Amino acid sequence: MPDHIQDALLIYNLTSGRRRHRRFAEIEQAVRILKDAGIRTELAPTTGPGTATKIARQAAEQRRGMVIACGGDGTINEIVNGLAKSDLPMAVLPAGTANILAKELGIPWDIPHASRLISDGTVRRIALGIAVPLNGNGSRAVPREGRYFLSVAGAGPDGAIVNGVHADLKKTTGVFAYWVEGFRQLLTYKFAEIRIRSCGAERRATIIVVGRTVHYGGPFKITTGANLFEDSFEFLINSRRSRIGYAACLPALWFGTLRNMKGIETWKATEAVCELANGEPVYAQVDGEPVGPLPLAFRIVPDALSIVTPATF
Repeated sequence: MPDHIQDALLIYNLTSGRRRHRRFAEIEQAVRILKDAGIRTELAPTTGPGTATKIARQAAEQRRGMVIACGGDGTINEIVNGLAKSDLPMAVLPAGTANILAKELGIPWDIPHASRLISDGTVRRIALGIAVPLNGNGSRAVPREGRYFLSVAGAGPDGAIVNGVHADLKKTTGVFAYWVEGFRQLLTYKFAEIRIRSCGAERRATIIVVGRTVHYGGPFKITTGANLFEDSFEFLINSRRSRIGYAACLPALWFGTLRNMKGIETWKATEAVCELANGEPVYAQVDGEPVGPLPLAFRIVPDALSIVTPATF
């Protein structure tokens, strides 16, 4: 860690994910560990949706030394939207329902242990993705200027799952709530086609996964050619339109052989414009958070965020 970083603001969400009953004690232990490493750390709890973005933006304006994000993918996404295009580095203490960035960087799911890795870490500059609404898409979930994302986005069945998951069930059961909604969507989803324009070509699909990371969610790896330190996405699409076809992909997804399945296509690019191919609405998500219906453009924003990576990464 550069010598000039001597203070940090730790933004945490006590209401997300598992082990909530012991989270604050672990955070206090992390603060002591950071203090021993020469980093004074102030705590900033979130108080509701969107507050992490406001806290992070204020930290950047105050020119803090570092922001530490303690939460799941949703909390990190909010913090990223507060820090995007600033020079303030972000470190991660994994918590919440899931934390794709922690998996990608090899950060252990243990707050005190993870805090010990921060002081010896390296600050690296990366690109972000952004989802930008098009053609009068007036969803409240994404502002007109767009919503940044760090790890993964998508539209189709995964967007329907994220937009449909029951908030109370998610709070009490974590990732199980996504499995419940996933099976419900498998029985009811209409598999509407998406028209995708990227790299001068047009494609048709029923799902698009927009990857900045190899990890997707849970144990799954979908965009295995993605690289967080490249200024590009890896896109993966499935052109199948039947429930049976999608059900057949589930074992391949579990065993990491999805790319061998019929209807799957991947490519790398910096942008994809996604529109409805017919009248059925198709919903999207970024970092596991809903961003409303298509049309949307997914674009790379180079040199957008500083993150702290472990020395062992």
